[in-house]
Amino acid sequence: MSRFAAALVAGLLAACTTPPPVADWQTRLRGDAIVVLGEVHDNAEQHRLRVDVLRRAFAAGWRPAIVMEQFDRERQADIERARGERPRDAQHVIDVAATAAKSGWNWDFYRPFVALALEHDVPLVAANLSSADATRIVRGGVAAVFEPAAVAALGLDRPVDAAWQAAQEREIDAGHCHALPPELWPRMARAQLARDAVMAQALRSHAARGAVLLAGNGHARRDIGVPRWLAAEAGRVVSVGFVEDGDATPASAFDAVVRTAPAARADPCAGLARPSQRLSATCGSAAPSSAAADCPSAPAPRRPVPLRAAAPARPRRPRRASGDP
Repeated sequence: MSRFAAALVAGLLAACTTPPPVADWQTRLRGDAIVVLGEVHDNAEQHRLRVDVLRRAFAAGWRPAIVMEQFDRERQADIERARGERPRDAQHVIDVAATAAKSGWNWDFYRPFVALALEHDVPLVAANLSSADATRIVRGGVAAVFEPAAVAALGLDRPVDAAWQAAQEREIDAGHCHALPPELWPRMARAQLARDAVMAQALRSHAARGAVLLAGNGHARRDIGVPRWLAAEAGRVVSVGFVEDGDATPASAFDAVVRTAPAARADPCAGLARPSQRLSATCGSAAPSSAAADCPSAPAPRRPVPLRAAAPARPRRPRRASGDP
């Protein structure tokens, strides 16, 4: 082989092994940074990109808590028990601590993040408001779930800016394919605000060492999501939207945006009914507890697919397919 050919081959091999350039926001993944990494829930490429970013940050010495929307907050003790039983077994943690399979999470996407926490022995934090609690809030307000001291600690006792409330209601309407009666929007927004406040509290509890939240893109938004509840820590917050091409969410909603091709999926709104009196009546504050399964309580993203509600409205539609608020 000539020297030129050998040099050419060496150059090509080097090009193939050169790591991708580091985006500016990635340089902030260190120390006591509070990082919110959004997602479209069923987009495998976005999950791959995020775990690669975190592996590089861990390799560089960062040791944040990994805070996950995918685990309900009531399951923290289960996470700790599973870790004690099998300290390096990510699947065991999922088997013990994940909410029932009907929740819709594809754990193949999230197992690498659990494994990363176990490998480096950092806190793995259950951060989500459960569907049951969200439904209670839709029907009875935050007092149906939280004691007054907890309401104050979460910041849920403070008035919500009218523009913020309206934006959440728009996301709820669009994210549920315009199929919900308008009288439900304010109460569902109340549950969504509570969910974001709970996630923010989970981040704040581990902020001294740094923390990263894995959650839908709606939760990652600075204007209406979790970062808005972290005003005191705003200078340390890094919000990154992992969005699909064609998503209309303004880039200004995040500190940085990573775009990918859309995942293949069916139209979630096909055949979905328009607002119904049944939904309105079922989800009213006087609805019996047996009706909770019909009360949606959390908005989905505007595009492309609605996220799970606290409990789905019938007719059923694909769930966990997108980055929900």
